[in-house]
Amino acid sequence: MAKATVGKKTGGRRADVKRKTRETDIRLTLDLDGSGQADAGTGIGFFDHMLEALAKHGALDLKVACAGDRHVDDHHSVEDVGIVLGLAVKDALGDKAGIRRFGFASVPLDEALAQVTIDLSGRAHLSFRGRKRLEKGKVGTFDVELLEDFLGAFASSSLSTMHVELRAGRNTHHLIEATFKAFARALRQAVERDPRVSGVPSTKGVL
Repeated sequence: MAKATVGKKTGGRRADVKRKTRETDIRLTLDLDGSGQADAGTGIGFFDHMLEALAKHGALDLKVACAGDRHVDDHHSVEDVGIVLGLAVKDALGDKAGIRRFGFASVPLDEALAQVTIDLSGRAHLSFRGRKRLEKGKVGTFDVELLEDFLGAFASSSLSTMHVELRAGRNTHHLIEATFKAFARALRQAVERDPRVSGVPSTKGVL
């Protein structure tokens, strides 16, 4: 059975999450108001590269240590990091008072174009369009379909609505990297403090 421990915040919008299962053992620290610093250690080279891009373009500080059953494959590690990242974002945001809530980004990378829209709604949903552009295959050891699994895990644990669309592209590295950068920019916008909003950005009064 999975065990997830969310650490106490030490001021600011930070979170420290530990999660251990029979498949993975993950420790993740997050600062939403960081400067783009990353220390990613999952044992999956391309995935670490994408997490570094997420931190850089999301202007957040991220440290991830993951020991997973990679003798099976990379699936459990990638998906579980998505779960833990979502938990950290949810915890760091607290009651979500004063944030913009919605975020959108359209990011090109040479011939590839990816778009991500996020609503920190308190409702988990992922819509992923354009998966046929990825087909099957790997970038390094990273199975390309794990992109959707990672995003789905994040949406589920962070209780976010996400719409992802691969609009154009041929090279799978470019497609996945453009998606991570669009995710980063959309998340950065959504968690940003809005000086015109003092409470929770919802007519319900809670997210």
